Amino acid sequence: MNVFEKNSNIFNLLSEGISEGIILVNTKQEIVATNSSAEEMFGYNKDELIGKSLDCIIPKRFHHKHSDHFSSFMEKSEKRKMGNGRDLSGLRKNGEEFPVEAGLNPFALYGNTYVMALVTDITDRKNYTQNLEQIVQERTKQLTDALEKEKELNELKTRFLSLVSHEFKTPLSSILTSVTLFSKYKETEQQEKRDKHVNIIKSKVKQLDAILNDFLSVERLESGKVNYSIEEFPLSRLVNEVVYDANMLLKTGQNIRYPDNIDEVLITFDEKTLALALSNLLHNAVKYSSEDSIIKILFKVEKEFLILEVIDEGIGIPEEQQKHIFDRYFRAENALLIQGTGIGLNIVKQHLENLGAILTFISEENIGSTFTIQIPKASKI
Repeated sequence: MNVFEKNSNIFNLLSEGISEGIILVNTKQEIVATNSSAEEMFGYNKDELIGKSLDCIIPKRFHHKHSDHFSSFMEKSEKRKMGNGRDLSGLRKNGEEFPVEAGLNPFALYGNTYVMALVTDITDRKNYTQNLEQIVQERTKQLTDALEKEKELNELKTRFLSLVSHEFKTPLSSILTSVTLFSKYKETEQQEKRDKHVNIIKSKVKQLDAILNDFLSVERLESGKVNYSIEEFPLSRLVNEVVYDANMLLKTGQNIRYPDNIDEVLITFDEKTLALALSNLLHNAVKYSSEDSIIKILFKVEKEFLILEVIDEGIGIPEEQQKHIFDRYFRAENALLIQGTGIGLNIVKQHLENLGAILTFISEENIGSTFTIQIPKASKI
């Protein structure tokens, strides 16, 4: 019978009113006394732990290290917390592990040395801390994402303002120059020169109008204020109109090859959207191709789609930048010196996708590009 059994009334009186678990061990790491809080915490019946090795409430993987720590502690024989910053785990009778904190107090009684461990189950605190950490991580991520989006938005605004400034300044300068020169041609025989500058002014005004329409189209797409009209129309009529406009932009020796198999083709789609798409692709092909080059329009019928392709022999798109080609305001590095807003392809792709159509491309730098519009035979809106 150990000393704590002899004095059980005193021990019970002192320990049962404490919510933390109390475990007393001797120098052999044998449990000599416990309170009901400790027994309940570790899942044992009253006095069931008495005489057992301390290892029975410690996960097996910590047994070896625990013995070393215990021996070191007994040598120093000082009051302290267990773990020194390490996570501690207790082991219940049913094999379940749970996080604990433990304070150790060595003391001598009747010539024998004992250690009293004051054990606290910190499962709730641990869960709270983990939840709090997760919340902090989520909030941090949200804040980081928000800051990243704000940074991206600011960069976008900067690019936009620079773009607008450049794209408007160039045609406005041409208009101002033509108006200034126009006023100097007062003689009747100078009508040809007057006509030349009138045409330049018309062209630049049309260019400005196109830029404004692009910006307005972006706003309508973002606000959802886009109305489509799905009707049947002859493909040849649309292609004729688009090619006619594109011919006005051709460089010396450039030529647009017209598809020869569309005379009887009827398409059910939004005509304005398809005209916008084909016009944008043709204008890009002209703009990014050199003189004396050929631009082809091909038409094919597949199982589920009607296919329109615009093929050029232009500067192409660098492979590493192709993933950004449909991003708003993006300009490939080899196209920065060529006039453009970086809006057209973004708008066209969104409009086509709103109607169930698909816009894709393949391109090789200095070889050319092929842009493909796939129009579903059963158009949807």
